[in-house]
Amino acid sequence: MSTMSEWSAVDVLGNHRNDPNNSCHPALLRGLTRPRMAMRQPAAPRSGPAGAQAALGRRDLLRLAGILTGGGVLLAACGSQQAAPPPAPTGPSPLPERSVTDYWAGRSRAGHLDFANWPLYIDTFPGQKNGHPTLDLFTRTTGITVSYREVIDNDESFYAGIQSLLEAGRPIGHDLMVITNGQVLAELIRLNYLAPLDRNRLPTFYANADETVVSPSYDRDNTFTVAWQSGITGIAYDLNRTGREIRSFNDLFDPAFAGRVGMFGDVRDLPNFTLVGLGIMPETSTPADWHKAADALRRQRADHIVRNYYQQDYIEPLKKGEVWLSMAWSGDIFQANSEGADLRFVVPDEGGILWTDSMCIPVTAPHPVDAITFMDFAYQPDVAAKLAEGINYITPVPFARDRILRDAVAASGDQRTQLTATANSSLVFPTRSDLARLRRYRVLDRAEAAEWNALFQPIYQT
Repeated sequence: MSTMSEWSAVDVLGNHRNDPNNSCHPALLRGLTRPRMAMRQPAAPRSGPAGAQAALGRRDLLRLAGILTGGGVLLAACGSQQAAPPPAPTGPSPLPERSVTDYWAGRSRAGHLDFANWPLYIDTFPGQKNGHPTLDLFTRTTGITVSYREVIDNDESFYAGIQSLLEAGRPIGHDLMVITNGQVLAELIRLNYLAPLDRNRLPTFYANADETVVSPSYDRDNTFTVAWQSGITGIAYDLNRTGREIRSFNDLFDPAFAGRVGMFGDVRDLPNFTLVGLGIMPETSTPADWHKAADALRRQRADHIVRNYYQQDYIEPLKKGEVWLSMAWSGDIFQANSEGADLRFVVPDEGGILWTDSMCIPVTAPHPVDAITFMDFAYQPDVAAKLAEGINYITPVPFARDRILRDAVAASGDQRTQLTATANSSLVFPTRSDLARLRRYRVLDRAEAAEWNALFQPIYQT
């Protein structure tokens, strides 16, 4: 096999151009991003740099990270590129550590669930922004009603809004929430703000979960979390402008592309992806490694290689030719190509990043049994398939692809075309070799987080 990533040659719908024999290992099949179906009602549009309109999705909102944590003002929506800071390291937790037995003793279903999630991060009924088939099925199956709120625009600002309540041991208004693996999740775990999960209440998870989300590096033994969806950080590029295929992380540092490179402006993807590019595993990296990565990024900036550090809108600059190659999420490229762009996505030879948004239960939740019941429900293959069809990222249930193919056969017209494209896309279902080259974010303790942030924030903020 060539050392070049198979993702470097994909057509508009994400199918391999040069690999007719490409196949996925059954244990690694999952759904990532698909074009939004014509019958699906989009959320409120946003204006891109050129005035283009697009729905504001979950990863768009992660990039819209410029939030005033006190007032909740979304600065990036007004044009600011300033990212919200990660949580400042805090002292010892005021809450005691709870054992599984102690926490779950005497608890039973309440018949209601308050669920906090990101916008556009669940399946919807055709033409109904607020109707969700999966939640309706959950209620019919279990009798548990659901109040679903799209209130998480950014991990850091969401945490800032609930931190004082958790510290005081009070309910936050949500029984279940979706948090990205990173500094906020690590802080929630460290401070004993999350309920320890009872694996006896999660039989479907343990029967159907993909190996990549079972006992991940950021939450060994799934003590506090189970995956909602995942995604991949790599490189996107316009072959018509680069003039050659992009294969390596080092292409982001090539003087031939000076002023035409886009990088992410954050303390999550930027440092971790750079560590991978330097041949360092982020999960086990040391402060000496971090300094090496920061030095490389400073040189890249000083050499005027980087055009911009993007908080959200790197797709439009790629499409317009302002940047020729950029750090990117594969799902964004699939979506852009389905709307007529001609971009390519590659997991570079050195590797990429696998990130996961996880379901977790606040330790003060009034209805934790209802929450963990939904966690397990989401791992039924039919349910996971419907979620994958309605969400733009990787399902944690491998055999959801079979259900998507089944749904495609039953569909017609554009819906059939799009479901079939989803099931057959190399961007939606990565190969085993690509997945083997993906790494996780570094899990930081409070002292490490302070050093890490001091190193990397000035690179994109000054």
